[in-house]
Amino acid sequence: MTDSIDPEQILDRAEEIYGAHQVDSAITRLAEEVNAALGDTVPLVICVMGGAVFFAGQLLPKLRFPLEFDYVQVSRYHNRTEGQSLVWKVVPGENVRNRTVLVLDDILDEGHTLAAIKARCLELGAARVLTGVLVEKELAVEKPVSADFIGLKVPNRYVFGCGMDVYGWWRNLPAIYALV
Repeated sequence: MTDSIDPEQILDRAEEIYGAHQVDSAITRLAEEVNAALGDTVPLVICVMGGAVFFAGQLLPKLRFPLEFDYVQVSRYHNRTEGQSLVWKVVPGENVRNRTVLVLDDILDEGHTLAAIKARCLELGAARVLTGVLVEKELAVEKPVSADFIGLKVPNRYVFGCGMDVYGWWRNLPAIYALV
């Protein structure tokens, strides 16, 4: 599918929504919020692969409390720009039982993926599940889950960079772009 799409042309035609400095400032602010909320706990932090790797990698060094780290892998996009069915590759483990869990994801879009991860952690016995996202897409519809910690708000457009991909590319960008 992506053989006929040129990643350089995608980036050349995209609009920068947030620059690298704005992203870093948002992550620093979000880290202070998480520190205030979880500073007296030893939570299990779960990174949603692969989109939240950038976000988790920037956030974790700013957290000033002991934590354990794990990951899940679930996708709805499958290198496309529209959500498909939910596919679990790595599910939450038994280590969530009786724990405060912080799930980190790149984007809260329609909310189906984050809602499913939160529900699965609770089914497995997590005492409390909080969620943090680098960006939340502003939609005119109600979402099945709300994030407890939000870095930035983005318009209802397809965004990429900072861990979010477009056709599997550009997760490595330090800024956030939108398709035009």
